[in-house]
This record gives sequence, structure tokens and C-alpha cells, in this order.
Amino acid sequence: MCAHRKYPGDYICEKDDIMEYSEDDYLMISGIQHFKFCRRQWALIHIEQQWEENEHTVIGELMHKKAHDPYITEKRKDTIIARALPVSSRIMGISGECDIVEFHKCEDGIQLYGHRGTYSVYPVEYKKGKPKHSEEDILQLVAQAMCLEEMFSTEIPEGALFYGETRRREVVPVTDDLRTEVKAMFQEMHQYFARRYTPKVKPSKACNSCSLKDLCLPKLARSGTVKHYLEQRLEETE
Repeated sequence: MCAHRKYPGDYICEKDDIMEYSEDDYLMISGIQHFKFCRRQWALIHIEQQWEENEHTVIGELMHKKAHDPYITEKRKDTIIARALPVSSRIMGISGECDIVEFHKCEDGIQLYGHRGTYSVYPVEYKKGKPKHSEEDILQLVAQAMCLEEMFSTEIPEGALFYGETRRREVVPVTDDLRTEVKAMFQEMHQYFARRYTPKVKPSKACNSCSLKDLCLPKLARSGTVKHYLEQRLEETE
């Protein structure tokens, strides 16, 4: 049974006492990185559709292009490697792509169409630079793992982050605490998105590395949305 909520775009379905989102209301999995870094940055990008490239975003995009080739599935001994695998979660209302998902042959796993035996599922996310002190990358990987669990009806105890600077994998345990944080963050994101609300935040040192620092100014926080600010500026120049 589907239920209509108060805000536009806030539609969910109730199935077997589990609340599910409509596909029209899915948010991008990768958005959790922006949201963890700065809720305002996430809203500027995903609600107001503002975006600017800098050296960090360009390098990151090049790394992902190298990892993504949806037309190739490799098989190395007992491991099947899928690239740019589309994933989604009806329960969390999110969708996106995994850079790489490895299916390792094991005794107690899932069955894959066209392949003999059973396999475990292991997501790998590619990132530029080196491991961060913050959890943005970890939360994105955990969100991908949770999508894969829902899609394949399995449990994924861990995944890995591969960093371009160190050229090695960092194993990430998919803990209950991380799962809880991921669910809570996407619920908050859905609430902001349904209201088309861009939150205000206090400036910090992290603002210096933000690709939107020239758009996200103190003036904007007082005047509302970026769109409203730009409209005011155009009126002043006419």
C-alpha cells in the first residue's frame, strides 16, 4: 500500500510493515559524502543544483572513470569482478553505482546467474589521495554495502577503500554503529530534500577545500538560497 506524505516528493510505500521509497524519490548514494562534510554543501549541490570543479573533484572523477567500465566483467580464478555495478535501496531511498564489486567463491554465499557455486559480496570504492581522518568515504562504502545486502539478500561484514596516493586498500568493517549512522543521515537528507531546504552552517577550516567556497558565502546564509542571491545581484546590475 502506498501512502502520500505532506511534502511534494515525499512518497513512500508500506510493504510488510517496512516503509519503502518510490524510485522517483531516490537520492544519490554519493551525496552522503557531501552531507557528512557539510550539510549546506550537500544542499547546494543536490537541491539547488550548484556545482564547481576544482583540482580535487577533477582528479577524483578521473580515478572513477578508470575504475568504471560497465562493459567488462573479469574473472580471476575464484573471483568475479564487476565494475560500475548499479545498486539501490528501497528502504533507504537511494541509488548509485559501486566502483567495483568482487564476488568471491565460498561455501556459504549467494548464487550468481550463469556461474556455478556460491559467492560472498565485497564492495571496493576508489578514492584519490590518502585515507581521511573523517568518515565521509567510510559512510559511502557502508551505504553501498547496505544496498548490496538488500539486493542480494545477504550480509556483508566488510568492504575496502582503495586510495590513489597510497595505492593500497583500507579494509572497512561494516559495523552496526555505521549502519545506524548511514540510515539516520539519509532520513535527514530526505527531509531536507522534500522541503527543498538549504541549511545554514558556521564557516570552518574545511571551507577552504570546498569546491563551492566561492558560491557559499556568508551573504548567502542571510539571503536564503543561491538562486535568490543571484537574482538579487542581477537586479542590482540592471
